[in-house]
Amino acid sequence: MKSISGKDFAKLLEKKGWVLSRVNGSHHVYIKEGHPARISIPIHSNQDLKKGLLKHFLKVSKIDDSEL
Repeated sequence: MKSISGKDFAKLLEKKGWVLSRVNGSHHVYIKEGHPARISIPIHSNQDLKKGLLKHFLKVSKIDDSEL
């Protein structure tokens, strides 16, 4: 699985129709209409997301890891 930073993943979510709902400190919370879950992405400069967290985000957002 490819590594990706929080900033880059947030851009990918926005391309897929997710909308930035609010910012709470360094966490950006995204929502999507018709989708019950919300995604809170830690944006810490350009640090990569940890593998388990990235897998969870991909599962919740229904994005294939080949799209990274």
